[in-house]
Amino acid sequence: MSKMMLLVLDSFGIGAMDDCADFVSEDCDANTYKHIREAKKNELNIPTMYDLGLGTLVDNQPAPDNAYGYSKLAHHGADTYLGHQEIAGSTPDKSHKRLMKDIHGQMKKALEKEGYHVTYPIESCPVLLVNGAAVVGDNLESVVGNIINVTADFKKMPFDDVKKLGEVVRANVDTTRVIAFGGPYTTIEHILNCVIEKNDVQWGVDTPKAKVYGEGYNVHHMGYGVDIDNQFPMIAAQHDLKVYRLGKTADVLHGEGPSDPIVNTTDLLKKVTETYKQEQGDAAILVNVQETDLAGHAQDVDWYCQLLNEADQWLSDFIPEMEEDDILIIMADHGNDPTIGHSNHTREYVPIFVVGDKVKKNNIGLRETMADVGATFCDFFGLPATAEGESFLDEIL
Repeated sequence: MSKMMLLVLDSFGIGAMDDCADFVSEDCDANTYKHIREAKKNELNIPTMYDLGLGTLVDNQPAPDNAYGYSKLAHHGADTYLGHQEIAGSTPDKSHKRLMKDIHGQMKKALEKEGYHVTYPIESCPVLLVNGAAVVGDNLESVVGNIINVTADFKKMPFDDVKKLGEVVRANVDTTRVIAFGGPYTTIEHILNCVIEKNDVQWGVDTPKAKVYGEGYNVHHMGYGVDIDNQFPMIAAQHDLKVYRLGKTADVLHGEGPSDPIVNTTDLLKKVTETYKQEQGDAAILVNVQETDLAGHAQDVDWYCQLLNEADQWLSDFIPEMEEDDILIIMADHGNDPTIGHSNHTREYVPIFVVGDKVKKNNIGLRETMADVGATFCDFFGLPATAEGESFLDEIL
């Protein structure tokens, strides 16, 4: 019985991509790893990852005894959700920035055509109230124009119905994402009271204040042009392969099987170890360490450093305990340089380290897309190919 694992250190980029000027030109000096190292010096202690290939990629150190390489981001920009769709084997289509102030009229007509009751709950404000239970508005946390939110009171609209509403919104806008979510411990009245204007162009719900998070919270992410059914987790589900989604992967990867959206890194890595030891059959374990990305958003170099140290120590303990036939891939999904001067993601190359007793020493080079990882997972388990990506299984075994 074999297991293949993915550990994504969210936002641990290793230098700006060559095309960064086409996206955010001021980020062309971004290098999440190097700038943390320069800021923290000897306090950054990650010898395991350094020896697995980080030192080779960044400092031209001798090649490690395992397989290693790095990858471009094939999706546009630098986004956790889109990055994980790409990793899973489906590169999203190019999206466009849209704001409710520009699309509210056509969105209202589209929703009414599907039978929804739609009103403008606030005078001179472009947010929409649907069936008296959910608000359609701009996402205020992401880059302006990237995401449309559907924020719901689950007592008035159950989550399954919120997802259906979200799919209609998704079908009528070409933003990077539509996110449909909510909770049972808020009210639509309170959600509406949390509608604010931001940056003079955005209108949406201040979701932290809206009390939708916490117990009973649920979320459905919908990317633009994402072929979900031909991503590794869904292909695996269609062929009865168990796939665990732990950490942020529980939120951003579509699939079936056990999932647990643990945020705290200590708790998450403990759960990963327990899951690995308990699982006796063929299985994939897909993990995202979210707190590194949160540290980047907080521009907190100290916290980011501590999290990297913790993850590296876990790797040094975990890798020797792996079974002979098993494989672990360690990578990132984009950058989030906490020293760059803003709190947004940075478009950076991401490292790839491949570990296992049977993994051979090899440089798998620069991958054109992170979708090669999803393709490799399918190849390892003998499953049909993902929508995109080229397997590097023959290069590592």
